[in-house]
Amino acid sequence: MELDVVAWVYAAQGRMLTVRSRGRDLLYLPGGKREPGEDDWSALSREVREELAVELAPATFRRLGVVRAPAHDQPEYEFVRMVCFTADYDGDIVPAGEVDEFRYVGHEHRDLLAPASQAALDLAKANGLVHP
Repeated sequence: MELDVVAWVYAAQGRMLTVRSRGRDLLYLPGGKREPGEDDWSALSREVREELAVELAPATFRRLGVVRAPAHDQPEYEFVRMVCFTADYDGDIVPAGEVDEFRYVGHEHRDLLAPASQAALDLAKANGLVHP
């Protein structure tokens, strides 16, 4: 079974923003599952607001790509399909909701990332957002 989610790929100074949710051992991208009737923009902007207390800027919302990887810490699912988007934001990033911390990571932190986040890091690098 495949878990279908949306994720925010945001990079600053060549490093990608990640979050650690309460009780999780690895870092993930901000984002999550769509609620019934939600489109990608609505789901992602809601998830980012809940997790990091910032508002995504709709005029900058852009699809970056889709990654697929083995699911981590999701016993009901074998794989994760993650639709990745970029967007600017308004506000100050702070951990909120179920998020305990946020970190900017590069390739040297690959082992700290869940498999789908590793794939998103590669996607960000391929699009020039993350430096080697």
